[in-house]
Amino acid sequence: MNMKERLLKALKGEEVDKVPVCTVTQSAIVELMDQTGAAWPEAHSDAQKMADLAIASYEVCGLEGVRAPYCLTVLAEAMGCEVNMGTKNRQPSVTDHPYPKGVDNLAMPENLLTVGRIPVVMEAMKLIRDKVGDEVPIIAGMEGPVTLASDLASVKKFMKWSIKKPEDFQTILDFACDACIEYANALFDAGVDVISVPDPVSSPDLMAPDTFDKMLKPCLQKFADGVKGPMILHVCGDVTPILEMMADCHFESISIEEKVKDLKGAKAKVGDKVTICGNVSSPFVLLAGDEAAVKAAATKALEDGIDVLAPGCGIAPDTPVANLKAMVEARDEYYA
Repeated sequence: MNMKERLLKALKGEEVDKVPVCTVTQSAIVELMDQTGAAWPEAHSDAQKMADLAIASYEVCGLEGVRAPYCLTVLAEAMGCEVNMGTKNRQPSVTDHPYPKGVDNLAMPENLLTVGRIPVVMEAMKLIRDKVGDEVPIIAGMEGPVTLASDLASVKKFMKWSIKKPEDFQTILDFACDACIEYANALFDAGVDVISVPDPVSSPDLMAPDTFDKMLKPCLQKFADGVKGPMILHVCGDVTPILEMMADCHFESISIEEKVKDLKGAKAKVGDKVTICGNVSSPFVLLAGDEAAVKAAATKALEDGIDVLAPGCGIAPDTPVANLKAMVEARDEYYA
């Protein structure tokens, strides 16, 4: 069973020879930037550098997949948000919003897929495929519709509209969802195998579980139903209160952080509706821990029934290569 077959089967909950180990969240680290000569912020806008940096986590660390790009701003920028491109160890972020005053003038860019960095990402996916061949999975990352909608309006306005202006809230969610569907399908057309969708603004830290159930879940279902390939929904924080709702969003799999303390309980809650990726702590274990701590956390996740072993959230840029290798070694040793 090759890496691509293993990941695609594991995401569907089918039998595999061993649990895949990869990252479904942000993959780039400074050590690999230095090794490849492909560093942030240039690697966000240069297809060759984007590809080279992504491939390094597979070739150097042994992760069973190639994951790019490295931010949640590609679609937001194409839709009219202003973006600060960050630094070598800080991701790009949205700094200004096109629709803070309301939804009266929403306008989908003509030829959306030709705007901003979208063509760079598409080209990078093709370069990755040319280099790694057909047996290694390519995992594309993109912002989810809830986070995109909040970037278009600003998080503050978006949250306010959820309570005071539910019609505007729904309108901008639908607008963002349509853009996400178009971009995601284009990524599959460019040859990616799986799309990972971090949607941090859906987190119970920001949105009440009742809002998730009544307003966000239908949007995420519409997104998943409109896209032609397997997707993973990642929501930050302790998502225990919304786990069953996440499982109803029509994604193949969900990705969770270590903040979900009871992985066995989470598996029982979602049943066979979705598989679960995670949940080795990115900040406390992969970044701040030693190799023994990484192996202990990875082994516990495997023992508790994780379907895809992965960091619980985006990998911190200062994470050591040795710790990512240790996560892979832990999986190998588990099956030895």
